[in-house]
Amino acid sequence: MTVENGQHFAVGLPGFGFIGRSGTLKVATGEAPWYLDITDRVAKFIQEAGVLMGMAVVFSKHTTAAIMVNEKESLLLQDVTRLMERVAPRDGQYFHDDFEMRTENMTDEETPNAHAHLKHWLLGSSEAIPVIAGRLALGQWQRIFLVELDKPREREVVFQVMGFSGFKLEVEKGVVT
Repeated sequence: MTVENGQHFAVGLPGFGFIGRSGTLKVATGEAPWYLDITDRVAKFIQEAGVLMGMAVVFSKHTTAAIMVNEKESLLLQDVTRLMERVAPRDGQYFHDDFEMRTENMTDEETPNAHAHLKHWLLGSSEAIPVIAGRLALGQWQRIFLVELDKPREREVVFQVMGFSGFKLEVEKGVVT
């Protein structure tokens, strides 16, 4: 698993600076459903960027691997898996998987994976998380996951953080000055 730093930009404004930074996390995934907690990698990325107040976006570049924020608890993850399987069972009948009918977006390695696309529709491609005082503003149990919904392969997750640095934060009072 590697994190590649992408573009980094800074704009000077009177009294503070605007910073933007993007990077890519490359991951070899496991068999679906596969949940990888990437929260600590995102937090480290934000810390290295130096953003104190802003927004972090975590985005999957794939239509069969999702990003979700939820609790990291093994039984809950089993429940999420069961829910997704009820909504879009792997052995369901899907037009997308009928290769005699389907003519668009085909490759030589095409496999039946409509179930994974439909599960992705439920979970989504990205999450936006506020950054306050240089930290992700997640709740006590919230974690950021990359979720493999299809088959093991290399995946890319894009991190982007934008915001301000170099100003005084009065976090205890909930006031930013």
